[in-house]
Amino acid sequence: MPSFRIAEVAELLGVSDDTVRRWIDSGRLSASTGSGPRVVDGAELARFAQERASVEPVSRNPVVGQSARNRLVGLVTNVTRDTVMAQVDVQAGPFRLVSLVSREAADELQLQPGSLVVASVKATNVVLELPRRAGSAGHTDPAAEFG
Repeated sequence: MPSFRIAEVAELLGVSDDTVRRWIDSGRLSASTGSGPRVVDGAELARFAQERASVEPVSRNPVVGQSARNRLVGLVTNVTRDTVMAQVDVQAGPFRLVSLVSREAADELQLQPGSLVVASVKATNVVLELPRRAGSAGHTDPAAEFG
């Protein structure tokens, strides 16, 4: 199961490291405190991001003049597989995205709740990619395209 350091959680949720620490200290967000730095389980972070998006409104002052460049970083919140296709639900900030991908692609990318993905929007398709994370071993080609 993927896990995220406090700085990564803060970046994904668009808040400061201190805010994440306060959420952990207050019990609002769970973190493990093994022998190293505190980390948040990916599935727990996905749940928290969904909960936060449903209760915290989008900014009243939307940003003007900035484009997401059709790439949205988010966390997988659910994967429903059948024999051919998989439905992947992603929480990207306050936005919920749903992508239909081949089951083979979902299995190859090892998508599960808590996986960090980049949703690339092209026309009517949303393509999921695995971003490169500092210090992590894994897929050699995080931009594997499928759809």
